[in-house]
Amino acid sequence: MDTLYISSHPDDFRSLLPLVAAEFCLSPPRIVHEDPPGEVARSRPALVLAGSGGTVLTGANAVSWYLAAAGNRTGSDKKQESQVWQWLSFAENELMPVACAVTFPLLGIMGVDKKVCICLSKAELLRVLKALDETLALRTFLVGEGVTLADIAVAVAALLPFKYALEPADRKSLVNVTRWYNTCVNQPQFLKVLGKISLCEKMVSVTPKPSPPKTEAQLKKEAKKREKMEKFQQKKEMEEKKKTQPQTEKKELGVITYNIPTPPGEKKDVLSPLPDSYSPQYVEAAWYSWWEKQGFFKPEYGRKNVSEPNPRGVFMMCIPPPNVTGSLHLGHALTNAIQDCLTRWHRMRGETTLWNPGCDHAGIATQVVVEKKLMRERKMTRHDLGRENFIQEVWKWKNEKGDRIYHQLKKSIIMCNIICLQKLSYAVQEAFVRMHEEGVIYRSKRLVNWSCTLNSAISDIEVDKKELTGRTLLPVPGYKEKVEFGVLVSFSYKVEGSDEEVVVATTRIETMLGDTAVAVHPEDSRYQHLKGKMVVHPFCDRKMPIVFDDFVDMNFGTGAVKITPAHDHNDYEVGERHKLTFINILDENGLLINVPPPFLGMKRFEARKAVLQALKDLGQFKEVKDNPMVVPVCSRSKDIVEPLLKPQWYVDCKGMGKQAADVVRNGELKIIPDHHLKTWFNWMDNIRDWCISRQLWWGHRIPAYFVTVNDPSIKPGEDVDGHYWVSGRSEEEAREKAAKRFNVTADKISLRQDEDVLDTWFSSGIFPFSIFGWPTESEDLRVFYPGTLLETGHDILFFWVARMVMMGLKLTGKLPFKEVYLHAVVRDAHGRKMSKSLGNVIDPLDVITGISLEGLHAQLIESNLDPLEIEKAKQGQKSDYPSGIPECGTDALRFALCAYTSQGRDINLDVNRILGYRHFCNKLWNAVKFAMRTLGEGFVPWEKLCGNESVSDRWILSRLSAAVALCDGGFQAYDFPTITTAIYSFWLYELCDVYLESVKPVLSMTDSEGQKQADICRQTLYTCLEVGLRLLSPLMPFVTEELFQRLPRRHSQDSPSSICVTPYPETSEVSRGQRSSVRAMEFVMSVVKTIRSLRADYNLTKTRADCYLQCIDSDTAALVQTYSLQIQTLSYSQAIHPVVGGDSTIPQGCAVAIASDKCTVHLMLKGLIDLEKEVTKLTAKKGELEKQMEKMKEKMAKNDYKEKVPVKVQEADAEKVSGKEMWEMVLNYSFLQLLVLKKSATYCFLSS
Repeated sequence: MDTLYISSHPDDFRSLLPLVAAEFCLSPPRIVHEDPPGEVARSRPALVLAGSGGTVLTGANAVSWYLAAAGNRTGSDKKQESQVWQWLSFAENELMPVACAVTFPLLGIMGVDKKVCICLSKAELLRVLKALDETLALRTFLVGEGVTLADIAVAVAALLPFKYALEPADRKSLVNVTRWYNTCVNQPQFLKVLGKISLCEKMVSVTPKPSPPKTEAQLKKEAKKREKMEKFQQKKEMEEKKKTQPQTEKKELGVITYNIPTPPGEKKDVLSPLPDSYSPQYVEAAWYSWWEKQGFFKPEYGRKNVSEPNPRGVFMMCIPPPNVTGSLHLGHALTNAIQDCLTRWHRMRGETTLWNPGCDHAGIATQVVVEKKLMRERKMTRHDLGRENFIQEVWKWKNEKGDRIYHQLKKSIIMCNIICLQKLSYAVQEAFVRMHEEGVIYRSKRLVNWSCTLNSAISDIEVDKKELTGRTLLPVPGYKEKVEFGVLVSFSYKVEGSDEEVVVATTRIETMLGDTAVAVHPEDSRYQHLKGKMVVHPFCDRKMPIVFDDFVDMNFGTGAVKITPAHDHNDYEVGERHKLTFINILDENGLLINVPPPFLGMKRFEARKAVLQALKDLGQFKEVKDNPMVVPVCSRSKDIVEPLLKPQWYVDCKGMGKQAADVVRNGELKIIPDHHLKTWFNWMDNIRDWCISRQLWWGHRIPAYFVTVNDPSIKPGEDVDGHYWVSGRSEEEAREKAAKRFNVTADKISLRQDEDVLDTWFSSGIFPFSIFGWPTESEDLRVFYPGTLLETGHDILFFWVARMVMMGLKLTGKLPFKEVYLHAVVRDAHGRKMSKSLGNVIDPLDVITGISLEGLHAQLIESNLDPLEIEKAKQGQKSDYPSGIPECGTDALRFALCAYTSQGRDINLDVNRILGYRHFCNKLWNAVKFAMRTLGEGFVPWEKLCGNESVSDRWILSRLSAAVALCDGGFQAYDFPTITTAIYSFWLYELCDVYLESVKPVLSMTDSEGQKQADICRQTLYTCLEVGLRLLSPLMPFVTEELFQRLPRRHSQDSPSSICVTPYPETSEVSRGQRSSVRAMEFVMSVVKTIRSLRADYNLTKTRADCYLQCIDSDTAALVQTYSLQIQTLSYSQAIHPVVGGDSTIPQGCAVAIASDKCTVHLMLKGLIDLEKEVTKLTAKKGELEKQMEKMKEKMAKNDYKEKVPVKVQEADAEKVSGKEMWEMVLNYSFLQLLVLKKSATYCFLSS
């Protein structure tokens, strides 16, 4: 028999949890109320398993799980097991801490201020229980249909509050929790352990029952708890104290404006002095209109025309067209920042460069927005206006929003060249007609995703999949009350001519009105005798066959499935295979048709209730139970999507999909990063035909016409018959085609154009060539198609990228681009998807110019969000941006977006990090200002460097060369974090922190030799500035242009007028420097870093100290002597003293650290620090480290550690121990140094 060692305390959560779980076991363990033997386990609860070689489980959760699993109380499947684990975590980490905080003071367990504890914790307890109450609103138990370990854990965690703290008024506000709690604790298993529970009537202190004397281990544990609680209280007091202290006002970011009159298109004044600090408003003023007027964005810039051959090549990329429905958000900004950087880089490399934008007409999204606007402002529907007037309203809206989008692009992206898009509509017509004539586009009646609210089919991308774990009430447009989902209804069909019945189940009971068969598996022995039999529909005289089909899972439910071919995708295929009748029971508005009374004309979800009641009245209802499911929801209207049979236009994608897969397989098209290849091939190899009809008014109207022949000898056609449909670029062309097809004169033909419009992705699919005038053979089409690159987010790989590849190959015979680079999807700082209702959708212009919290709220009020969603979004904004969004500027935003762009899946974008890059701009600004003062007014750059540069000069040039190489490689590999890191590190850590500091003494030399060296130094500094700004220009175009214009030119005669058309740096133009010089400087930097580290350890922020560098040989000492000035300057030392050999010449009172295998640093501390204070600080650090080490080693010393803990976790633990041991050695060494400084011989603190 298993043995359970348990505490005897009546309210101990960790003991009660396994005790109740044990009651559900078929063979409960032997209970022992004492500590387990030391060799067995060190804590309770502990479960010793019989007959398993002494295996021991410890910890309340592990023991309880084992016991509950033995009683089948951990869930019926993997999903339920996962849910049980989540509730265990909730009980232990969320409910139990607040339950203890409220009740322990009442029980006299803790020696803390009861009033403070209860006031802080009661509200938090109620908050946690209210969340639980909402979950239990629709459930009897937490997981599944019976008591599980989830219920045991949460009920036991709630025991103390229900007994001592939750008064009747509290329980009244927690009606669902109270109902569930009473259900649980009155189960026999609970009663056996807990007895009858008396609920609290009034929260008062109670006298605890005398408990047995505590063991030494218990006292030790309680002492640890008290220590933790005291620390917690101290922390709380500190926080409260901080709140009461006057807040020091944060220094506002300076706003400086450019006020010199400059007509649009004229060059900005660059002769006036630079402002004291960087300000985006000043820097970004006037440049764009000058760039535009100078023609820098035109692909033919620097050439006679675009057709003139360019040995450097051609680069063409088009912007993924954003929806016209609204403003760009940070997701679009990411796309466009990456694309603009790439475009600028290619242009600076001398290539003929075109980056062309577009704007998606976004059929459904636009129509929904304008319809909401009409209803809100004029209380009208589109039908009240009529099609033509409604389209005029949409054009007004489009012009407003489209203009804003291009304004955002110009403000934040700036280098695109906008080509006239007037001929796009003709290109869409041409594409449809050609593909229809080839038979690639065809007419068919199939199931589509139908939104009853929109009265339109929608694409898969517009269907959100809402996951439900069980019974859930959801709001549905057009219904006052919420509708029930997440349940499985079972009912029976009577077998014709017998008393036998077949039980089936469905999540959409109303669809049984359209059932035309029942399906079972061919190998299911239970139904073999029903071959050839029929079942009878209970509400009409319909007889339905029992069909045998492999798609049925005979292990699910009864193994019998109802078949509704007209309203379910799987059933549709079964219907096709078995030639079943297709009965459509829904019209376009979601009202029931083709059904018997009383259901005829009912709304679909009202019929759901009526059908269920009718089945109960007939005695054919069996049961309703919770059922995890996915509900398809229209992302535009929030309506529940219905599969509906509709005649639509389809594109046959099989051949095109194979072509699209083949061009990637054979390397003609490259997809980067390559982990998206699996997705591409999965889609292309299993592609389905594409429904391109949309039942809207806004969009490209389908150029197809239904033919009626006014001739009695020709049979009238049906809508689904493709023979009676013709396409045409005009109605006249369509009429001629129809007359020819039916062999009649044109006057006998009547045409009706299809009312539907094309799917947005159809016009977007031909975008790469339609923008250049296709099908007309233009100069632009000849030069720029096929394009070079398609850069976009991975989330539209199939919806847009695949369609462009397929349609490009089909209509032009060429790939639309050679490479596809897919960037990550932008999420907010918390990892949540950008959503207007969460208030986390940010306009790039608000990051660029800054916006107050009130301004963010005002944008929500002007949006199309519902009032409830507006309030929720306001809370989200208040939480994330309590003071609004500070002005960051275009350059900082672009740099941040590129820095984030790792080739992964998602980006969690924090606005504070963007602000950090604004500070980087300020650092850059100040560095260039200082450098320009250093260069002097009459500075003239040499044509090339002289070759007599100092070691510092050669070192910084080598770092510049390395940065150039990294950026060039990064652009070619689309590795933007490498580019941003290389540039950031060069400017900040190498040029500013090291080089500028190290050369200050050189620049101040006055003797003739010193002046020569200073001149060489200035030339090196100029090279770093000029090349560094060009390196940065593609990412930060404004600030680099502003600063570049202030620098003199090497070749003033033929220098380009703007940095954006100046050649991008190449490694050949920057010398890497001699390797020996670089090594020497690297040695200097290792010494400097070691000294700086020691200074930081002893908090010598302002005090300069003497530094003795103990060298292993005379060569190293000579090296130190040579560079002593640089070391002294960069390490903020008082003086540098090289020492060779032993340390007898080094004075007492130094801290010691090893800089390299050839040099040890001795930093003089005597008289500079408070030794007593430092000893106390190190003692505390050492004590904390020892505690952590002891805890970690205890964990690793457990008998079952190696068997139960995953290998990766074991490796991580070993690394932690190793790191802590190393840190302990450092502390011991520091301690020894301090003791030596104190001239003490006591080393008792050094024991490990």
